[in-house]
Amino acid sequence: MNFIDINNIHLYIAIGLSVVNAILMWFVAYKFFQILQLSNYRTKEYFGWIKDTKGKYISRLFMLTILSLALMVVTNVILDTQNINDFWAYLGLIFYFYLTIVFIINLYNAPKKTPLKITNRISRLKYLFIIICAIITFLLIWLFTEFLDPIRYAAVALMPIMLPFIVPIVNIMILPLEKIIAKHYIRLARKKLNSNPNLIRIGITGSFGKTSTKFFLQTILSEKYSVCASPFSYNTPMGITKSIIQYLDFSHQILIAEMGARFKGDIKELCDLVSPQYGIITSVGEQHLQTFKNIDNIANTKYELVEGLEKGGTIVFNGQNEICKKLYDKTQINKLITGFDSSFDVYADDIKTSREGTQFNLHIRDESIICNTKLLGEHNIEDILTAVALADKLGLTIKQIASGIGKLQPIEHRLQIINVNEHITILDDSYNGSIEGSKKALDILKMFNNYKIVVTPGLVELGVKETQANIEFGERIAEVADEVVIVNITHSADIKKGLENKNFDSNKIHQLASLNLINNFIDKINDKDCTILFYNDLPDNYL
Repeated sequence: MNFIDINNIHLYIAIGLSVVNAILMWFVAYKFFQILQLSNYRTKEYFGWIKDTKGKYISRLFMLTILSLALMVVTNVILDTQNINDFWAYLGLIFYFYLTIVFIINLYNAPKKTPLKITNRISRLKYLFIIICAIITFLLIWLFTEFLDPIRYAAVALMPIMLPFIVPIVNIMILPLEKIIAKHYIRLARKKLNSNPNLIRIGITGSFGKTSTKFFLQTILSEKYSVCASPFSYNTPMGITKSIIQYLDFSHQILIAEMGARFKGDIKELCDLVSPQYGIITSVGEQHLQTFKNIDNIANTKYELVEGLEKGGTIVFNGQNEICKKLYDKTQINKLITGFDSSFDVYADDIKTSREGTQFNLHIRDESIICNTKLLGEHNIEDILTAVALADKLGLTIKQIASGIGKLQPIEHRLQIINVNEHITILDDSYNGSIEGSKKALDILKMFNNYKIVVTPGLVELGVKETQANIEFGERIAEVADEVVIVNITHSADIKKGLENKNFDSNKIHQLASLNLINNFIDKINDKDCTILFYNDLPDNYL
């Protein structure tokens, strides 16, 4: 009987089997969709992850396919030689479904730092992916029936090994629709902004420090204004669009938009959306050097904020950052620069930092005032000063500014102090991951007089400089820490080399496959008076 025959019961079984298998493949492909999402749906970065991990997840799928295929082929061949009823040929599928379900259970039980978020975009990808997988499964069964009939149902076992390539293909297929949807929401956001012509719009960018500066500025400006700031680390076009649509209302007088970038033109795109009148550039460093290729591209991309300000706008630079100073020098529009001496427009001196916080003398033109904050370290003062300069520009008095500074709270995962118990203090800087940030975090760790431990996976997105950066990171750790825990194997050799360069005790170097295992390590030192610095917490696409 012809396989494509409406009277053939096996045709309908094949259709049902294709749908069931396609749904099953959605769960098997979880890891690949997770990485695609973490890669901002950029196919190039997705394949970069596969390359960097040496295809270890593909090898697992290959083993699933080979083992399932072998068991199904043996079963089908044996049944075929016994001339048993055709329906018994489905028996081999039991092995396939059993092994696939075991694979899925193990996949979902594996620790994840950043689980897949089921957004509207992922839902659309999911449905298209299931449709494509169902079609491919059906076509495979049909081809096997025509040419390899004794093992026709073993065709479904080929699906897992195809997933790493089906996922990006589906992503490319749905991209035109996603662009249409994105443009729709951007139009809604712009319409909402245009409906409030008196709204003051501020953009903040930088290689690091932009999220902290955003929240510092929001707190200080709230002494006088009603302020809306993009929440969390929302700094992409869709993140800022979502912030405008969901959080901005007509009671707000100021909108602060954090602007992130990984490629040239990213800041320009965000400026086109927000049309900022004021801006802050917190820093220019080697973060995201992997995608920018060189530091000049990073600097030029950050400078897109200056070029994107409305006519008559004002830009603030962090003068403690050398490249920011160079950008300040070439800027021709209204500009301010901040730092730690009287050569700057707004500056701080007499800075005193302790474990309880920081005190400094703030100078704005001919006025000065002593400020106190719970925040640790001079790098936080750098970010506070840029916020202060803009707050002064927007009409706050020095007393209002000092009051706002006193209300600043440590931002979660950014040198946040957590007292676990009477013995253990955690210095949580797990959100940061830059060279400059690592230096500052270790400077803060130095202030603690007890036993010091550093827990880190290393530094990433530094391109060709990544290896040397992690060696130097290891050297700096050796000068401060008493013990080191390296999470993940990617940069363990580089960090260890740096530690060894400083003759660090090898017995005090530990390796963990996952940060989830750190509790076992902490339990072993529970009675020791110590401070543990968590520096950087890489998402799953770096593990």
